[in-house]
Amino acid sequence: MADTIRWELLGPLRALRAAGEVPLGPPKQRAVLAVLLHLDGRSMAYESLVDAVWGPETPVHVRNLVQKYVSGLRRALGQDGPRLVWTGSGYRLTGARIDDLCERRELLRSAIAAREAGNLHRAGELAGEAESLWRGEYAEGLPGPYLEAERRRWAEKRMLVLEARLEGAIAQGRYDECVHELVRLVAAHPLRERPVALLILALYRGGRSSDALVAYEEARRRIAEAMGADPGPALRALHERILRQDPTLLGGVADMVGRGSAERGSAA
Repeated sequence: MADTIRWELLGPLRALRAAGEVPLGPPKQRAVLAVLLHLDGRSMAYESLVDAVWGPETPVHVRNLVQKYVSGLRRALGQDGPRLVWTGSGYRLTGARIDDLCERRELLRSAIAAREAGNLHRAGELAGEAESLWRGEYAEGLPGPYLEAERRRWAEKRMLVLEARLEGAIAQGRYDECVHELVRLVAAHPLRERPVALLILALYRGGRSSDALVAYEEARRRIAEAMGADPGPALRALHERILRQDPTLLGGVADMVGRGSAERGSAA
C-alpha cells in the first residue's frame, strides 16, 4: 500500500507522511520540487526548469546540480511515493498534488455559492476556513523567478479573498469588528484603495461619519504624496456620497473598488 504524502505550499513547502514530515533537502532542491508540483503531472523541459529555479544567473555546473537535486528528491520520496522521472527532454512529477491549495479552492467555491444563495454568515465562515490554511507566504523562502512570481500572484489573490470576506462582514452589520481589521489592513497596504473604501463604509455605517471623512482625507494625502495623483474614481465617488449623506450607503454593500468577479477569480 502506498504511503500517501500530503503536500502543502500555503507557507513553507511541507511534505507530510503519517510518520511525520519528509526531509526535502536544501532550498534549491526544494525549489525544483515546488516548481514541478505546480505542473500537476505535466513535464517540464530541462531548460525551462533551470530558468524557473536559477533565472539568468545560471551556474556553470547547473546540469550536475539538477541531477544531484533530482536524485536527492527521489531518495526523499521513496519507492512508494510520487514518481519523479526523466522524459527524455525534461522532468515530470506524478502522483502528487498541492493539497492545501486544492482545499482552499474548494472552500472558496463553497463560500461563493453560499454568498450567491444569500447565506452571508456561512460564506464568511468558509472564507475564514480558507484563510486559516495559510501558514505564511506562498512557497515561503524558496528561491527562483518562477516561485517569486507565484508568491506575488498569490499575495494578490489572498488580498482579494480577505477584502471579499470583510465586505460580507460589513453587509452583516459587523462594523466594529471590521473597522479594527481594516485599520490594520490599510496600515499594511496604505496605497491600496479597496481596503480604504471598506474602512470608510464600515465607519459610516457604524455611525462614525466624521471618522469616515478623516479616513478618506488621510488616504487622499498618502496617495498624493506617494503618487502625485488623486484617489481613483470609485473612492472619490464614495467620498462624495458620504458628503451628501446618500441614504443608499446604509443598504447593501456599495459597488466600490474592483468588485464583480474578484471572488470568483480568487477561487482559481
